[in-house]
Amino acid sequence: MDQMKDRKQCMTDQPFHLNGLQLAKICKHTLPGQDDDTLLSKLQLLNPGYPIRLAKMGEEWYRLGGIVDMNGNRIATDLIEWTERTYIECGKNLQTLIEHAREQKLIATRQIGNTLHFVIQTGRKAEQFIQVDIDKTHEISDRILVDEHNPPEDLEEFIDPLNPECIETFCIGTSRYSYRRKTDVSIFMDEINKYHVQEHPVQRFMDDWNRSSAQQKAVLSDDWIVRPFRHTGRFGEQQINVELINAQQKNVPQLNDVNDKKGLPLHNLLTRFDRQAGYPFAWFFYMVKGKLVSSHSGVAVFKDVSGDFSYLPERDVAVLKDWINTPYSV
Repeated sequence: MDQMKDRKQCMTDQPFHLNGLQLAKICKHTLPGQDDDTLLSKLQLLNPGYPIRLAKMGEEWYRLGGIVDMNGNRIATDLIEWTERTYIECGKNLQTLIEHAREQKLIATRQIGNTLHFVIQTGRKAEQFIQVDIDKTHEISDRILVDEHNPPEDLEEFIDPLNPECIETFCIGTSRYSYRRKTDVSIFMDEINKYHVQEHPVQRFMDDWNRSSAQQKAVLSDDWIVRPFRHTGRFGEQQINVELINAQQKNVPQLNDVNDKKGLPLHNLLTRFDRQAGYPFAWFFYMVKGKLVSSHSGVAVFKDVSGDFSYLPERDVAVLKDWINTPYSV
């Protein structure tokens, strides 16, 4: 609670300043170290009135990189672009392209990285935060571009073969940051809602947070962040959507075996879960996400509070009752 008050006091009426160009420039001129404190300090320096924190470091991912020679000298930064361009220069003859790659003894690289999710709280409501996503990547050698004993049969296999000829890994250049996106969640959710006849599940999640006891003790972005994404609709149209990602680093217990629990034993299970999660009514939001808590828990608690037991605040009972009448998940 004190942490939440401190954060609120630090907020000012000044507008938040960090646009895409500024973020891209900061990333370009900041070299990653053992941690990300330097990057965080630069972001904070531009907005002293809004505390900025690293909410989550995503899981490691990799993607296709570029091309280097046997000595690690750069030939191309983009494997796909180089392949398509060179294929045309070779008269669209795949065999000519293969022979060229063999003669030059070219090596394909890969980019390995994590996405850093920075959060800036701008108000008390669940959706009142800005999220800045920055990729932290480094490039390594991956494979011989063309396997002498198993040449590709088409351009797709040339770019990403199923059985590559791997080599001993070496690093290429230094790690770097690259700006991915900035999401003003409140504005973004307003846009999302325009294209949904019914309330979007993530919006309902945030609305439930705002009217529950969780909002009295915590801010949503301490535990949850967003992942905007595009997907293809039924008729081939491109749609923008969003999902919630849990950013909790604490050791929160599983809460599945509640079928034979009621009254005080069930209340104790919920209290223990909430205590470890860090805020009241946490079990409900984990349940809606389908993480650690089964939907049976919600049904069991509702039976309790509809009968002889009264261990939930009225605001939380109202949220739970609405979920029972119209279940949803995110």
